[in-house]
Amino acid sequence: MKKDYLKKLAAVSVAAAMVFSMAACGNTDTGNHAGNASESSSAAAENTSKKDNKDLTKITFCLDWTPNTNHTGLYAALANGYYEEAGLDVEIVQPPEDGAALMCASGQAQFAIEAQDTMAASLALDEPLGITAVAAVIQHNTSGILSRAGEGIDRPAGLTDKTYSTWESPIELAMIENVVNSDGGDFDKVTLIPNDITDEPAALAAHQTDAIWVFEGWGGVNAEVEGVDCDYFAFSDINPVFDYYTPVIIANNDYLESNPDQAKAFMEATAKGYEFAAENPDEAAQMLIDGDNTGSLKGAEDLVKKSQEFLSAKYIDDADNWGVIDPERWNAFYKWLYENKLCDKDLTDVGFSNDYLPQ
Repeated sequence: MKKDYLKKLAAVSVAAAMVFSMAACGNTDTGNHAGNASESSSAAAENTSKKDNKDLTKITFCLDWTPNTNHTGLYAALANGYYEEAGLDVEIVQPPEDGAALMCASGQAQFAIEAQDTMAASLALDEPLGITAVAAVIQHNTSGILSRAGEGIDRPAGLTDKTYSTWESPIELAMIENVVNSDGGDFDKVTLIPNDITDEPAALAAHQTDAIWVFEGWGGVNAEVEGVDCDYFAFSDINPVFDYYTPVIIANNDYLESNPDQAKAFMEATAKGYEFAAENPDEAAQMLIDGDNTGSLKGAEDLVKKSQEFLSAKYIDDADNWGVIDPERWNAFYKWLYENKLCDKDLTDVGFSNDYLPQ
């Protein structure tokens, strides 16, 4: 599924005639979003508020992928009527082929789901996309490397002389090289093979690869659901710089400037949705399942429930409130990109704001 997402990012570049001054800044995707990309081309509505009330203000929210537990708070806010209470008629839509970020930047959606790593390309353009991250969906990066248990890849050095399925993203490979070499391994001895995998645990069980990048809350949980015994290590445990924000909620800059109070109302209702999901994982998971009309979660109810149980504890985690973005952590990752020539612009203090979160 990640391979298809990278194709989407390439399509964004072509559609917008965006020529990045560095190739690394033009292909920054390292997130593994749950779902099936082939089903995400339609911009059909996922859900709408319950009442057809002309007094409500229409808001379009574009997902990054088919519905998954990164999105549960949105569906909880819809199901519980939080958006209606805020005077908003919220429609959740799937991303078009040219991606959620471009849809948001163009004004077709006021809000969307993105990630700090993939935002770097958009923010580093000579004419940056007009988007700002206004909330962290989860507080810490839960991505890492999944492998078959007992084969020595419970730490980065174990990737030496093993195969790793790659999307050939410069940031992805730079991060792998960093953790492998810093752990005493040899990145040059890691065999890189194309990543066309949609079910990570099944691919490991079938020996299609030795290791693959996943989000623990989906790919890792899915290994448990499928009964595949796996090892896992998290990037943020190896290098704190890699504790960047993924995913985040972004907003259109013109919309924020013109409608600050409405944006704050939307974010307050959204925060309530994620707080509900944090406190009521089973009920919130069912709201996600019931709200999904793409069919992507059909037959995956057990995975959704177990994923939600894991992720509900991650939405707020050690932060004072849901959604807060720590400037030091945000800047540390972008500084690392710049210092390692993965981006040709210093993006310090660029691309995020906590101003629209409930105070």
